[in-house]
Amino acid sequence: MLRRLASRVYWAFSRWSLAGEAAPGRPSVLIGAPHTSNWDFVLMLAIAWHYGIDVRWLGKKSLFRGWRGPIMRRLGGIPVDRDDPSRVVGEVVGRIRAGEVFGLVVTPDGTRGSNAYWKSGFYRIARETGMPVTLGFVDRTTMTTGLGPTFELTGDVASDMDRIRAFYADKAGVRPELRTEPRLRNEPSDDATAGLG
Repeated sequence: MLRRLASRVYWAFSRWSLAGEAAPGRPSVLIGAPHTSNWDFVLMLAIAWHYGIDVRWLGKKSLFRGWRGPIMRRLGGIPVDRDDPSRVVGEVVGRIRAGEVFGLVVTPDGTRGSNAYWKSGFYRIARETGMPVTLGFVDRTTMTTGLGPTFELTGDVASDMDRIRAFYADKAGVRPELRTEPRLRNEPSDDATAGLG
């Protein structure tokens, strides 16, 4: 109730407009892209609270140190050890298989810097849990943010990534110069799952 109220106040006064499609009908892996600013976190919470989506999100473990830890966890944060990122994929998959129900927000373009590739954890989590993917977006060009289409990944990585690239082609992010093209490091063209980077 309080979260929904907070989101109403935020959208009433924000220079950003909420746009796009309605919330997915079932828990999904929510991609947050382009991720170029700390403001993306605020926008993500405002979107989730507006739609009443119970979300978890992945964040670097340094965000959870000291007094910030309980707050970040209360807001749905799951700490990620960047020295062992594959461990968090297994942990999230385990939580979902154990019956936890939540939308998982992932920023596959990584930290707020211009990286060469997207991280593939979102793809592995979606495929291993059977969760669909929802394309969340931030677009400074139109000052809009929100949710795009929700769809099932097919296992054909190149085809799935082409669909994702097409959606984000005109999305600039808060800081367009830091945008990363949606491409996995070793995006296969014939083997659907080998070599994901």
